[in-house]
Amino acid sequence: MADRTPERLVRLLGMVAYLDHTDGATVEQLAARFGVSARQVLDDVDLLWMTGTPGYFPDDLIDFDAASLDSGLVRLTQSRGMGRALRLGTREAVVLVAALRALRESVGQALDEDEREVLASTLEILSDATGEAASTVDVHIALEADPAVLAHARAAVRGGRRAHLRYVDAADRTSERDVDPWQLVTGDERSYLQAWCHSAGGERLFRLDRILALEVLDAPVTHRPERPHAPATFEAEAGHERVTVELSGRARWVAEQLPVEGVTDLPDGGFRVTLPIASRAWLRRLLLRLADDVRVVEPAGPATEAAAAAGRALARYGDVGSDGDGRADRGADGDRDVTLPG
Repeated sequence: MADRTPERLVRLLGMVAYLDHTDGATVEQLAARFGVSARQVLDDVDLLWMTGTPGYFPDDLIDFDAASLDSGLVRLTQSRGMGRALRLGTREAVVLVAALRALRESVGQALDEDEREVLASTLEILSDATGEAASTVDVHIALEADPAVLAHARAAVRGGRRAHLRYVDAADRTSERDVDPWQLVTGDERSYLQAWCHSAGGERLFRLDRILALEVLDAPVTHRPERPHAPATFEAEAGHERVTVELSGRARWVAEQLPVEGVTDLPDGGFRVTLPIASRAWLRRLLLRLADDVRVVEPAGPATEAAAAAGRALARYGDVGSDGDGRADRGADGDRDVTLPG
């Protein structure tokens, strides 16, 4: 399975911080500590060796003792400041405040008491340190659902109680099922209840606006996430459409960050992946984002839809500020004069 970029980034940062406070560790010790193979540790060291601060000359890069590495010992000689606490600018601190407030809004009720205290204290300290700038941002996550359903879902998550759902799926089939709710999440412009479904025997995401009724049962949840409060993940189902996309090597992140079913590497550095698709709109946005790197889409229907959407967008830009021949007017200084649609 491909190593996902966020997971590798956390491991790389942790490896530098760990080695910065030791006199070295063997490849096997690092592999055991970070739960990867010895080969992956060596690959991570190779990547870190070419990582550093702006300038990127040899003395700007993270450095290791090459002689020690040849004998199987990883010893860090230059951490480029990665072992020291990060100092945030005002703008960075405000962004972090907003992220923590969003975290509190979305999963705060599902956190353990100790976790809630850590979140609250961190947010309080950071807000105080940021001063008036923190008051310029506020976060409220609107969950699209029937108010009664939302209230009962929050009560079930907060109380750790099982819930009974009446649910309409994407095929317009109504079913009833018992679930162990974990948290309320937002993603791809929708809101979901993440839970263990006793009927399906696995983790599922239930769109809140498709839950017709939710009853909190007098029974505790019996299934927990494998990792506490694991992030919501897309689970492919048999009824989901499968689309095969061939991409250039520049779009490798697709195979690392998206749920794919099989990756085939091509001789020229490109690759082919099969994507399970629950939403054509999501696929259309993805293809538009990857337009310069898309080579082949099978079946061709989604590519045709994406091309049509791009054409409509370009047509609207052509209509904005047009001087009669489809070109936007330009001012005397050469800047484009544009009035946004709507």
